[in-house]
Amino acid sequence: MGQPVAVEQRPGLAATVVRFETNRSLTGMGHESFTSATDARGPRPAAVLARRFFESGQVTKVHVYGNIVTATLSAGASQTGLDAIVRDLYQYWKPGMEPPSVEDLLAQVPAAAEAPAVAASGDAGSGMDPRVPAHLWERSKLGRERWFAKQG
Repeated sequence: MGQPVAVEQRPGLAATVVRFETNRSLTGMGHESFTSATDARGPRPAAVLARRFFESGQVTKVHVYGNIVTATLSAGASQTGLDAIVRDLYQYWKPGMEPPSVEDLLAQVPAAAEAPAVAASGDAGSGMDPRVPAHLWERSKLGRERWFAKQG
């Protein structure tokens, strides 16, 4: 699942440079350059793409501007497979992956979210919602008392 990125691979000015043009802006209007995987920190699309390029072992430098990605290849590396890395940038579900079971998903839910908490102030049968501040309960109680006094 997810949407593949349309990518067109083009040769760069030098034999060790490859350029990718995508149908998505990866950086907005800014330039981002990466020389190692440690430079590519964070969840930004350009950083994720750079990390994946460095993990392939084929790239030594990545530059991203808008929808243009320029990669400098390592010595002796080829550009095969790099376009697939760009295309699958937003693919979070791939064929062959097994969905988690309901039990696995429920095990990840914190215990506090499963059962509503009992009000800390007052008894459990008071009907007071613990999410409502105490001063608002008091103000509401005084307002009801005034209303009942007028009805009288």
